[in-house]
Amino acid sequence: MSIEDWGSTARRAANTVGEAVVGVSRHRAGGSGVVIAPDRVLTNAHNAGPEGVRVTFGDGRVEESEVVGVDADGDLIVLGVPTREAPVVEWGEGEALGVGSPVVALSNPTGRGLSVTVGFVSATGRPFRGPRGRRIEGSVEHTAPLPAGSSGGPLLDPAGRLVGINTHRLGEGFYLALPATPALRARVRALGAGESPRGRRLGVGLAPVPVARRLRRAVGLPDAEGLLVRLVEEGSPAEAAGLSVGDLLVAAAGRPLVVVEDLHGVLDRCEGDSLEIRVLRGTEERRATVRFAP
Repeated sequence: MSIEDWGSTARRAANTVGEAVVGVSRHRAGGSGVVIAPDRVLTNAHNAGPEGVRVTFGDGRVEESEVVGVDADGDLIVLGVPTREAPVVEWGEGEALGVGSPVVALSNPTGRGLSVTVGFVSATGRPFRGPRGRRIEGSVEHTAPLPAGSSGGPLLDPAGRLVGINTHRLGEGFYLALPATPALRARVRALGAGESPRGRRLGVGLAPVPVARRLRRAVGLPDAEGLLVRLVEEGSPAEAAGLSVGDLLVAAAGRPLVVVEDLHGVLDRCEGDSLEIRVLRGTEERRATVRFAP
């Protein structure tokens, strides 16, 4: 495509999809979002709190929203808000994105106004950490530069169809987006219907494995494989089970815990309302029973 072609593509995206792109703001933070259905806006979960956010539309109208469905581990949230005349974005085929695919990125950072940029997919299958530390696989990296506050905004193909949700900035000049695959579209439909996934959470913060090893050595404790607890949330299942800062989680449901993905896997497979965890507190081994709300 020539420069003139790119200019035409950007103008067409702004004219046809621009009014579907919104700003979302909570206190002094926020990002962008996109209208996916009447009275439904999709954005990243890290842009919103449990009480919803303020949504600013392209015509300047500002509305308070409520949370309809949230997938915090997948960094997606659907908000309920009166969209009125705002258009609904058309879904494209995010699964078709590959290296070299041309893309158009739109954002409305916290409602400050529409931004439109163009670029190419530079890599696929990129992982990143979600807002609760979960590893999210399969994102696409692209070169459409975006300002701060662009997360949650749409990534389009040249025809103006939604092929991804911009999620994470990689330094200067690169962005990660969740591709609009059939699986993501199904998840968004469920969120829009109020069906939030039921995830098991211990309510702990974990230190990176290399940091955990250094900390244990620094206080004279022997090396051991496990996940070091650096914080325990008040009122969490972990607190009720007696877990403490400094505990080393070495196994859960009989499975060794070496990296955080091991714990996430156990929680994803947990079908009951309790989980047995083996813990090292200093050099003393203990067992804790974590109980989840039914």
